[in-house]
Amino acid sequence: MLVEVNRKPLVMALSVLAVLALGLWAYKRAAGNDAPIYRFATVERGDLEAAVSATGTLSAVTTVQVGTQVSGKIVEMTADFNDRVKKGQLVARIDPTILQQTVRDAQAGRERNQAELEQAEREYTRNEGLFQRKVLTEIEFNTAKYALAVARANVKSAQVAVDRAKQNLAYTEIFAPIDGIVVERNVDVGQTVVASMSTPQLFLIAKDLSQMQILASVDESDIGSIHDGQNVRFSVQAYPNQPFEGAVKQVRLQSKTTENVVNYTVVVLVNNTSGKLLPGMTATLEFLTGTVQNALLVPNSALRFRPTEEMRADVFKRLRAQREATNGANGGGANGAGAPGEGGGSGVEGASGRGRGEGAAAANKAGAQAPSRSALERRLTGKCIEISDLNTPRAGRVRTEELASRCAQVKIFRED
Repeated sequence: MLVEVNRKPLVMALSVLAVLALGLWAYKRAAGNDAPIYRFATVERGDLEAAVSATGTLSAVTTVQVGTQVSGKIVEMTADFNDRVKKGQLVARIDPTILQQTVRDAQAGRERNQAELEQAEREYTRNEGLFQRKVLTEIEFNTAKYALAVARANVKSAQVAVDRAKQNLAYTEIFAPIDGIVVERNVDVGQTVVASMSTPQLFLIAKDLSQMQILASVDESDIGSIHDGQNVRFSVQAYPNQPFEGAVKQVRLQSKTTENVVNYTVVVLVNNTSGKLLPGMTATLEFLTGTVQNALLVPNSALRFRPTEEMRADVFKRLRAQREATNGANGGGANGAGAPGEGGGSGVEGASGRGRGEGAAAANKAGAQAPSRSALERRLTGKCIEISDLNTPRAGRVRTEELASRCAQVKIFRED
């Protein structure tokens, strides 16, 4: 007869037991690894530098935006990205059809006004003779004179309109304003540009990329350490292992506030004769504010180390054991130097046992060899003290209590 057994409680019980066993194993393993783990570093001599860090963007020292003053369709482009151009070189042309018609219309208006001027001059000459013969009144003669003056003014105005139309027609040809390289092109052939309130940009030309600049943003707390001519070291992501150098050209007075943080713009001049640096690259800068030559160098983590109470207790224990071992070794050597005799109560007797006087002398000699507490402290001078992240010889008088409070692990080695 088959009986169905519910295995769910059994599986749950086994799972609980497995979790408990795993937790017990982890606890025992952690308990066995209570000993602190130390890293050791060597005290070295080298150059130490103090620097202010900042970020900035590379750009050309001089850039010119090339735009257009007239509207129309782009019919020709003679310059492209990275092209080197000369001052006065044609880089683009706008469709001149409408502006050519405007020129012809202005010329026709000038001719019309010129004809009206000639007619006004004839009328004035005729009316002047009549006025002298008293045929015309003065009012009629003044009217003829006014018409002549207006005709002359209209001719001048028509000439200005012709000149304006010709100048606008000349604007359809776009020329490079400086010698440089095209770093940006914003239009294509067939595109229509509209010059209204703002001038549309067609090209961006950099004058010289062999000299570039970095516009770095420096926090107000560090701006006091920055000055003109200061050396700057920086790197870019394109060449992470290659450092570049520059110099501070200008500290701008205008501040910028971003998220309640006040920053100042510092202009750094950079030599780019190699051509590796490109406009728009992000640079990570270090403004050198101070240097020290041939200084002792230790890791910062060693200076930030703070021992725990367990570490201090371990240090006391090791020092006590070391002191007892040192006292025992020195005392045993003194006692081994002589045999029991009639000593003078100092605990150490002379080797020959020839009487109280000789025993006292031997005891005093042995007592002088037994290290006192101050002698132990002096013996610590010149020993090698191993500290977490620090391994350096200490000089001068060092007290045992100071070692115990400042070191996490102390090991004292006898001098050779």
